Amino acid sequence: MPLNVMIVVQEGRLAYEALLATASYVPSPDMRLWLMEPQPGPLWPTDPRIADPDIRGELERHAPITPFECRHFGAAYPYGNKIEALAALPEAEPFLFLDTDTLFLGPLPRIDTARPAASLRRTASWPNPVPGGPDRGEIWRALHARFGLELIEDTDHPPGDWQRYPYYNAGWFFGPCPRRFGKLFARYATEIRSDPGEALAGQALMPWLDQIALPLVIAAEGGAPRAVPGLDGAATCHWRTLPLAYAREPDAVIARLEQVAQINRVKKLLKRYPPFHRMLYRGGGAAARALFADGLPAHEADIRKRLRAADLWLR
Repeated sequence: MPLNVMIVVQEGRLAYEALLATASYVPSPDMRLWLMEPQPGPLWPTDPRIADPDIRGELERHAPITPFECRHFGAAYPYGNKIEALAALPEAEPFLFLDTDTLFLGPLPRIDTARPAASLRRTASWPNPVPGGPDRGEIWRALHARFGLELIEDTDHPPGDWQRYPYYNAGWFFGPCPRRFGKLFARYATEIRSDPGEALAGQALMPWLDQIALPLVIAAEGGAPRAVPGLDGAATCHWRTLPLAYAREPDAVIARLEQVAQINRVKKLLKRYPPFHRMLYRGGGAAARALFADGLPAHEADIRKRLRAADLWLR
């Protein structure tokens, strides 16, 4: 059974990110690429579909664009697209979701999708314990208990250390059945959104909602934190923003990025988006990389601060 590789495409910045993703994708006979597009509806004040026929045509060179309906999130929380698009994939077929800002560096590896997993390329972004409130362990235990799940802690890290508790970057995740996974994901996310509960008092839910619910889905589906060779490594890079990519990604990633961006039919489309035009074709990327020639600050906030000061924080 082939692996269904899913990327969400949408009008605006994500359409241009998708151009880079699809142009870098390395086809394989045991994988199928799916481009998922939200459809207009009451949760979208404007049409979320890609309007530019040239961009649609280029994306469709790689895979048909598959529509999906938004019933829970829409414009109020576009990160919810990754949750709702799962319902439009074939039932009981293994899937891999990847954020649109993903660059393929080589062929995707074979993945054991029977044990769901998600990206571990993350930082201690959530929760943020407040004085007098529950600590990280209490928050994660309360969330798991609320949905009848067991919290498995990594005892290699001390109590209170954020790495002790399952927390993921939702830039990629996979499992054996997208519809079952998506149903749980939507349930947990919407219930937490509508009733955060006492343990989450003082915690920001946006934009972290997908990453709050994702560990619960992984646990319910029998998965656990684990590295997956190739993902966030030799096969893929979740670059997030071009300034961050130029600041901190290895030379091989930048070389691959610029190789793909020079494909003529892709280049003429990417130039229509001003941040990409400047970073990829007008020297912005090289200037951003030069800012960190002597090394990277330890914290991403400091990287962003330096990029902003140089007027290179573009997205």
